[in-house]
Amino acid sequence: MPTLVVLIGPTGVGKTELSLRLAEHYHTSIVSADSRQLYAELKIGTAAPTTDQLQRVPHHLIGTLHLTDYYSAAQYETEAMEVLTRLFTQHEVVILTGGSMMYVDAICKGIDDIPTVDMETRQLILKKYEEEGLERLCAELRLLDPEYYRIVDLRNPKRVIHALEICYMTGKTYTSFRTQKKKQRPFRILKIGLTRDREELYDRINRRVDLMMEEGLLEEVKSVLPYRHLNSLNTVGYKEIFKYLDGEWELPFAIEKIKQNSRIYSRKQMTWFKRDEEIRWFHPEQETEILEYLRLSSDFFLI
Repeated sequence: MPTLVVLIGPTGVGKTELSLRLAEHYHTSIVSADSRQLYAELKIGTAAPTTDQLQRVPHHLIGTLHLTDYYSAAQYETEAMEVLTRLFTQHEVVILTGGSMMYVDAICKGIDDIPTVDMETRQLILKKYEEEGLERLCAELRLLDPEYYRIVDLRNPKRVIHALEICYMTGKTYTSFRTQKKKQRPFRILKIGLTRDREELYDRINRRVDLMMEEGLLEEVKSVLPYRHLNSLNTVGYKEIFKYLDGEWELPFAIEKIKQNSRIYSRKQMTWFKRDEEIRWFHPEQETEILEYLRLSSDFFLI
């Protein structure tokens, strides 16, 4: 049976370099599970693979979207499964790597078959959001789907808006479509989690932010400023620089906030991943041990 090696871990832990070496070892391709690296305009702030790295190993689902494109985890599941189906005709092993928890789950577990929202409903809810604000939408969600209201992140407009879209369009609760049944996949899944001591990880995150600034993050954020209202830019590294460009923060303070918010995000990622008992954890430098674990775990892995 073909095998998907899922390489996951918090931001800054070292997934990119190890994924490249594993892909080279197995002479295979890498499929990205990063929700922001999909956008062609966001190279520096998302730490997207460099030109040299893309030449080392074929990558998929990197830079395939533009900021104005609507996209969802369900669409990602469909596209990624199509890519994997094609790749598994050429390779016994494929590498999936990224830190977007929902996207990893979309492949490993599957997204519920929730109806596609029509444009009329989407525009209606977006208009309500712009005119009435998030708090009013949350109040409406509490009436239409109290069960989902209790568990959703009420500070995340994308989640609240999507739930209301489904309620409006179908006349049913969003919860009723969330069966969360694990889908069967035509390939074996082996999950490798990368972790470092907190102090070590935080130092890497801080240094990576400094490197992004040196590589031109400020100029990249300026180039996407007209699109700042889009959900694709509601992300660490861009939100903070927008505050600087608005004159609200000084640049050194904005940079420190990027580092702080990146560290906070890394903790959220680890909290999510730690719930998954299928993940086998390693330090990124334990490459020999990782290869041995993969070899022993699958008949198709060769020394």
